[in-house]
Amino acid sequence: MDAVLLSWIATSYLLATAVSLVPFGRLADIHGRKRIYTYGVFVFTFFSFLCAIAPSASFLVLFRVLQGVGSAMIFATGIAILTSVFPPQQRGRILGINVAAVYLGLSLGPFLGGLLTEHLTWRAVFLAHIPLGVVIMGLLLWKVKPEWAEARGEPFDLVGSLVYAAAVTGLVYGVSLLPDLKSIGIILFGFLGLLGFVAWESKHEKPVFDLRLFRTNRVFAFSNLAALINYSATFAVTFLLSLYLQQVKGFSPQAAGLILVSQPLVMALLSPMAGRLSDKIEPRIVASLGMVLTSIGLFLFIFLERESSLEAIIARLVILGVGFALFSSPNTNAIMGSVERKFYGVASGSVSTMRVLGMMVSMGIATVLFAVFIGRVQITPEHYPALIASIQTAFLVFALMCLAGVFASMVRGRLRDGD
Repeated sequence: MDAVLLSWIATSYLLATAVSLVPFGRLADIHGRKRIYTYGVFVFTFFSFLCAIAPSASFLVLFRVLQGVGSAMIFATGIAILTSVFPPQQRGRILGINVAAVYLGLSLGPFLGGLLTEHLTWRAVFLAHIPLGVVIMGLLLWKVKPEWAEARGEPFDLVGSLVYAAAVTGLVYGVSLLPDLKSIGIILFGFLGLLGFVAWESKHEKPVFDLRLFRTNRVFAFSNLAALINYSATFAVTFLLSLYLQQVKGFSPQAAGLILVSQPLVMALLSPMAGRLSDKIEPRIVASLGMVLTSIGLFLFIFLERESSLEAIIARLVILGVGFALFSSPNTNAIMGSVERKFYGVASGSVSTMRVLGMMVSMGIATVLFAVFIGRVQITPEHYPALIASIQTAFLVFALMCLAGVFASMVRGRLRDGD
């Protein structure tokens, strides 16, 4: 596979997930969150198997798209189910455990994926999903008895969903093509589609995404904005540092991976505590403190040099890990706690949508800066100064974005009137 087609192995999955999250969140509110979640696990597992036996690159990309749809069904409902089960006073603690599980997966995923690929083949990465999927479906059918569908009987807005899909596809695909000039036209198409989606949803009696949540619910609106900014400013960090550690510092991929694990490991350890803290203290305060620490960590990386010590790099990663932990679960707690029960699926979908869109924006910024500083050339030792300059500039942009995120986090208003 050439480099462009190879990039679509990841992009096609992200795109399908981003497009599907909000519609499946709404479908879960109407038809049942457990049902959509269970279907999602089945779809994800089935197409993981087809990915593993894909006979060609084209089939692999197609199966990744359908795997992404299954992923959206899972992520649009998981947080909503947790929020439905536990009382509000325990929500932060439970979401903190959920975030810790996510970050633990982020820590183990690259390491285990590399191990499977090195000793077996890349197909083994997809095959590994199958026993996990079977176990999860068994647990769902055995242990999860109730169903949650507070919007049961309400109509589903198919037109709004299709317009939304076209708009998000334009935005995500356009960002993935940066810095190619034709990306501007595609991003513009996506933006116009988004305006069309807003116009349609504003007139629809039962929209797929009730935009009044953004207009009338300040906590919901600014918490989502803070999440989008946070993911946009942080997702590319691992990618940038992985290049730096391997190219400039000369570490092996496995050694670089072990160094980078320090960040999600701190996040996994501290997220449950941060969630519990947001049950006792206004989530806005905890999340904003997390955003401040993240800004400091990103700012310190601006001074990354060829001679930077390993200890200094790990120390900065730990600061980022603490910042992420303090932000993520309290911010999710604020989003889920700011809506009625019948909107839990939509709110859960919006949390995941902000994450996926932020991931794409973050990688888009990194791609543009690489094109400006390095160009489309292989990274060799004579290009290391340009590589370091592009990484420093990226961290400057991300730090400034995160500072703006602190403002969005602080002005969201109070979730609990008593705090």
